[in-house]
Amino acid sequence: MSTGLIALLDDLVALTKVAAASLDDAGAQAAKASSKAAGIVIDDAAVTPRYVVGLAADRELPIIRKIAIGSLKNKLLLLLPGALILSFFAPWVITPLLMAGGAFLCLEGYHKVIDLIHPEHRAKDSSDSSPSQTAQQLEDERVGSAIQTDFILSAEIMAITLASVSSSPLWLQAGVLAVVGVGMTLLVYGAVAIIVKADDAGVALAKSTQSAVSALGSGIVKGMPLFLKTLSFVGMIAMLWVGGGILIHGLHELGMHGPEETIHHAAESIANLIPPLHAALNWAVSASIAAVLGLVVGSIVNPLAHHVIGPIIARIKRRFAK
Repeated sequence: MSTGLIALLDDLVALTKVAAASLDDAGAQAAKASSKAAGIVIDDAAVTPRYVVGLAADRELPIIRKIAIGSLKNKLLLLLPGALILSFFAPWVITPLLMAGGAFLCLEGYHKVIDLIHPEHRAKDSSDSSPSQTAQQLEDERVGSAIQTDFILSAEIMAITLASVSSSPLWLQAGVLAVVGVGMTLLVYGAVAIIVKADDAGVALAKSTQSAVSALGSGIVKGMPLFLKTLSFVGMIAMLWVGGGILIHGLHELGMHGPEETIHHAAESIANLIPPLHAALNWAVSASIAAVLGLVVGSIVNPLAHHVIGPIIARIKRRFAK
């Protein structure tokens, strides 16, 4: 009896160690996958604040909370099960889907470049709300639009994550997808809440009787527009770099090794010129080439999306609406 009990305890200890190691593995893989989705996260944090522009200050945080809840539903209730089904039944689909998402990122990055060059296009697109809308209707419309945009970005995050752990057991894939989904949502919308409320905090600090605190508040208020522009620019570059990089690596996975190898050799040649900065130069050259490729791909996909894919999606929506 005692021998059997000791053996059982040994088994429990062994299982506990295995479970702990597995959790550590899941955490490590989640962190690795999250780093690959950095470009999407930056852009999401840069884009989301525009959904609360023009709305009452006391509704900003509730709106962000609604969008965050919608984002969690997108990731955990729709995208996570879908990703696991694909991984189990059709793992060969993952790379093409990831490349399709990469092309979408290139398209979004291209649109942001065009908006940067021709700001009047962005101004025209942003004036889409009807003056007869009530505050609640406008809020519901903004939240719905934000959740739709989030679904696309979340799908890309989950696809990148799945590709990073596609060779792992199914339960570990589910754990990593869940950790990344929840973690990214908290990170993005926590950052968005801070960004949105930074102006209010700055104004409150500026009213302080202490000169140092007042100066800090004034600096925050004056610096936020520049910060948002910088964040948006970084997000634009990151989307092009990540999108281009996904396409290059996807071609490599499909057997077309030339593009990735050519870029690798070019980056190595330039990085070798300054050995102390080898790693930084290698990354910078590779990322720059990927971003340029992303811009080119975005310019090619743009007319296709506008004249072919867009009308097809609109037709499908009309059919289901009947």
